[in-house]
Amino acid sequence: MKGERAAGLRALHQAFDDARFGPARTLNLRNSLPTVRDAVVRTESWVRERQASRAGELLIITGRGNQSEEGTSPVRTAIVRLFASLRRRGVIHSVTEHTPGSFVVQPAPLSALREAARRRREPDLPVAAEPEAVAGLEPATRRALRLVAQRALEALGSRDPAPFLEREMREQYSRVAAGITDGPDREARLRAALEALLLEYDDV
Repeated sequence: MKGERAAGLRALHQAFDDARFGPARTLNLRNSLPTVRDAVVRTESWVRERQASRAGELLIITGRGNQSEEGTSPVRTAIVRLFASLRRRGVIHSVTEHTPGSFVVQPAPLSALREAARRRREPDLPVAAEPEAVAGLEPATRRALRLVAQRALEALGSRDPAPFLEREMREQYSRVAAGITDGPDREARLRAALEALLLEYDDV
């Protein structure tokens, strides 16, 4: 009887999570059983992509690790460390434990990437893309990137952003593009992320 009740409660909690997050905002590492390294790489890429698309709060399921030798999931431990790094880098705003084997993550605004870079330099993120990367963008994407760079420089108190504009465009491109996965519509998603970032600057 107790087993049936526990199973019913789990099913109810699952239904609430499905309604709250849905498949697009849920990353289930427990079911896919990745290695620790694969879990970290996959989680960072997935969270960055959701940050760029302004997806809202996310559910990341790591599992508790009851079957692990020490009773603690090494994937869960690695993901908790990753969360701390992503907070320092302006990728996530907050993390709360949802259950002993899952977390609710709130991505940070895209503008937080710029502020975090001023406080801390991360070796895995280039300071500025090569000029060719920006030059190869479609005109509409370059216009959006230029506006974002102008707003960022103005937010830093620059009265004449023109001398620094090209470098700022390459820096903004590096940060935003890091959250955009490859695919046929990659540039459209990049442009949407830039337009979202522009709205954040305009709302300040």
